[in-house]
Amino acid sequence: MHQVQPSRLKIALDMMGGDHGPLSTIPAAITAVSENPQLDLILVGDTVAIQQALTDSGISSHPQLQIQHASQQVLMTDKPSVALRTKRDSSMRVALDLVDQQKVQACVSAGNTGALIAMAHYVLKMLNGIERPALISALPTTVGTPVFMLDLGATVNCDSDTLFQFAVMGAVMAEEVESIHQPKVALLNMGEEEIKGSDQIKRTSLLLSECSDINYIGYIEGNDIFSGKADVIVCDGFVGNVALKTCEGVAKLIIKRFEQALKNSMSAHLFGWMIKPLLKSIGTGVNPDHYNGASLIGLRGIVVKSHGNATKEAFLSAIRQAVREVERQVPAKIKDRLEHVLIDKA
Repeated sequence: MHQVQPSRLKIALDMMGGDHGPLSTIPAAITAVSENPQLDLILVGDTVAIQQALTDSGISSHPQLQIQHASQQVLMTDKPSVALRTKRDSSMRVALDLVDQQKVQACVSAGNTGALIAMAHYVLKMLNGIERPALISALPTTVGTPVFMLDLGATVNCDSDTLFQFAVMGAVMAEEVESIHQPKVALLNMGEEEIKGSDQIKRTSLLLSECSDINYIGYIEGNDIFSGKADVIVCDGFVGNVALKTCEGVAKLIIKRFEQALKNSMSAHLFGWMIKPLLKSIGTGVNPDHYNGASLIGLRGIVVKSHGNATKEAFLSAIRQAVREVERQVPAKIKDRLEHVLIDKA
């Protein structure tokens, strides 16, 4: 575990990851340090490109921004295994190395998700008692408080023990990041009845129902993801990623249909300027990386994944998420909770 806790917050940013690189990461970094005087950011990537982006933003240097050169870049098309083996001096790998060396307390990347998972697993290793990492994000709900959903794509195939570990980690995230007391944990399933679901889901349900440290409320269906019935929703990475992308697609469809309706109706068109910003905000709100950044948890360090097509606002949100996790010492809290749960199960 990384126990070093300097007085200042220090986070490494993969400046070359994602579709836009420094064009979105530099403005986000400048805003992040301007709103948090205790935050220092290490800008990892090509020095010339980063310096040029800083200059284009109106500053040549900043006391809270430091450039760390990296000669390589992980492309969105790179296979994770190839990136892990051949791009040891990439901005992504160097940022993760800084976490491992305890020179920073977290890293943020908008780069290749598969490569980030592979590199983070290799460099940072898993917490004791955690077999596989999970991507988790806070999503909006109709009741105001967010719901944490995991796994969103880090681990495609999960056995019941892995899903149980995800539930423990998700509960800690909800408690520590959003201060939700005894968060309600649910399993995403094809129905709420006990007889429904795979054997794997049923075994996980039994494990959770026998654990007094988890406030397990049973199964939840996909149409209740945003209802607020649960504070934490657990599923494997395949189901979680498909469910999430489906929700995003539906949101885009609704917005598109509204826009078409506004064009086809003269009276509605007159009020379109009032409605369109609202529809856009709704669409942005259901995108997890735009909403709060997705965290790769279960590791011996803090890694936050921003959307590959991240705008300045999206990447800034991911930086803020990393700051919250550092302040609340999330990996240490997960480790402590898991040890307590394992002792109770023994």
